[in-house]
Amino acid sequence: MKSTTKRGFVVLLLVAFFTIGMCFLGFNIATNAETWATLRANMHLVNNGSFIGAGNILDRNGEILAHTEDGKRVYNNSERIRRATLHIVGDSEGYIASGVQTAYKKELVGYNLVTGIYTLKKYERGNDVTLTLDSATCAAASDALGSKKGVVVVCNYKTGEIICSVSNPNFDIREKPSTEEIEENEDGKFDGLYMNRLIDGLYTPGSVFKVITAASVIENIPDIESWEYDCEGEMYVNGVEVSCPSEHGKVDLNGALVNSCNCAFAELSQQLTAEQLTATANSFGFGKSFNFGNSVTEKSIINLENASESDIAWASVGQYTTLVNPYHMLTVVSAIANDGVAKLPFVVKTIASPSGRVINEAVADEVIYTTPEISKRLSEMMRNTVKDNYGDWNFDDITMCGKTGTAEVSDNEKPHAWFMGFSQDEKCPLAVVVVVENGGWGSSAAIPVAAEVLKEASKVVNVY
Repeated sequence: MKSTTKRGFVVLLLVAFFTIGMCFLGFNIATNAETWATLRANMHLVNNGSFIGAGNILDRNGEILAHTEDGKRVYNNSERIRRATLHIVGDSEGYIASGVQTAYKKELVGYNLVTGIYTLKKYERGNDVTLTLDSATCAAASDALGSKKGVVVVCNYKTGEIICSVSNPNFDIREKPSTEEIEENEDGKFDGLYMNRLIDGLYTPGSVFKVITAASVIENIPDIESWEYDCEGEMYVNGVEVSCPSEHGKVDLNGALVNSCNCAFAELSQQLTAEQLTATANSFGFGKSFNFGNSVTEKSIINLENASESDIAWASVGQYTTLVNPYHMLTVVSAIANDGVAKLPFVVKTIASPSGRVINEAVADEVIYTTPEISKRLSEMMRNTVKDNYGDWNFDDITMCGKTGTAEVSDNEKPHAWFMGFSQDEKCPLAVVVVVENGGWGSSAAIPVAAEVLKEASKVVNVY
């Protein structure tokens, strides 16, 4: 009897271990099967670093940006388009981690947790990924940016669809620079070569941050409509100088933004607490990362915890330690254009099976940044900034609202040049962000780039 009991106990123990093992195996398959199946060492799927039979990547018009031919990955015939779309399309080896070819490799090879790579075996190719990008607009943006490092991005602020996204420096995917060339890199030509600056970049914002400060001022200073300041070109906060390029004379809040008056904003900052300015910035998405398809953006940073009054003065004009991500700033300007609601920009529109069946179609998530009243006030001031300062002639027939930034980064380098803005015509709802690294003045370096790309993008979304 004792012997039978012991045998029964051993059998139960073995069954328990077997059950635990099967559960562990099932859990691992559920959580790791995709990784195992899409390893680049998997010879069933990969040939010389490229996924065999990976589906097509297309722009919004059906222009093929990448496809597989005879087991090799082949790219668009135009070098302009190959360069301009590089950081969104990505490379087959996975160096550009946020590129579609890496971030969406499971979808491209047609992997499914239930059926595995059945689709690839049946059709001899995976799924097609269609982007929201217009490749011609991307090429125009790349031409406008030229050899300068930086970011150009345009989206439809009503739908969130990204029409154009260009990150520099880039390279021709057909003639990838060698490891030796990249490692030598003495002139900085390849700095951040594989980084998509749209989602991975962090920059000192300069005066584009004044839009956030203006929002905080409207929120927290009750008599702001009667406020005035006489700018003499310089002022001092606790003995620290804050200066403007010239004297602006008497300005109200609108005039302070239109003239980008550092002294006026520094004066206004003394009526705000660090907590108030931080709270407004956080309500506009600072300190948050955003999902960009299967990738994640860097967080914009503001930290006034131990800031002095002079530090807050400089923070109010976009200096101090504040850093912003270009994708995030695109959401900010989109929200201002859209009654305070940001339609979060996205670039992968649809994923379709080889038979043409749409498996997934993206729709923009929404985030509320501010009230319709504050967004309307900011829109009015940004419209006046273009009309009364930069000049409508810069943007041809597009009625623009916007703000430039000239962000000081060091004593030995030119400032980063910024422009962020949006069209006021709801039938052509475009939001744009341009950063030209070490480009100098925002008005002379960033606005011309924005103007060129908006001209092309308006042909894509204009519904007249």
